[in-house]
Amino acid sequence: MHARPTPPWIAVALFPLLLLAGCNGMQPLATVDRVDIDRFMGDWYVIAHIPTFLEKDSYNAVESYALEDDGTVATTFTFREGGFDGEEKRYTPRGFPDADSGYAVWGMRFVWPIKADYRIVHLEEDYSVTIIGRNKRDFVWIMAREPSIPETQYQALVKDIEAMGYDMSELRRVPQQWSDS
Repeated sequence: MHARPTPPWIAVALFPLLLLAGCNGMQPLATVDRVDIDRFMGDWYVIAHIPTFLEKDSYNAVESYALEDDGTVATTFTFREGGFDGEEKRYTPRGFPDADSGYAVWGMRFVWPIKADYRIVHLEEDYSVTIIGRNKRDFVWIMAREPSIPETQYQALVKDIEAMGYDMSELRRVPQQWSDS
């Protein structure tokens, strides 16, 4: 089954939300000091999130990054909607990492010309787990190189997100189930 391209009405619907992306009056989220952008590329399984409306009922969510020659990041976000056998959804925003931030702050563009706030606020030294947050504290993603992480590590990350000022009642674990074949 092939994924369908993003319908134009989604771009129109996202525009007002993205305009308000930084208007919450909170202090900016602290980011990691520096990201080795080459090591950050590749596949990341979404372990948990405070989801956007597009991904509220996602299963097997994976975000994939590929660094382009112009310094932007080709991003592919795929998931199954509503269940492991649900329709595959695919979105392809473009990331714009800021070198002045040590590549820890990105603009993520779903709709031209708006770039949504995207911050790498936690990154394990071995690049196995990350937390992506936003200054508005509306959306957050715990992602890992594997489809699961130890429960103790997950709980520690949840506490970190809570300390950042997020509404934890919105946090959702993303079901991940992959065959070994």
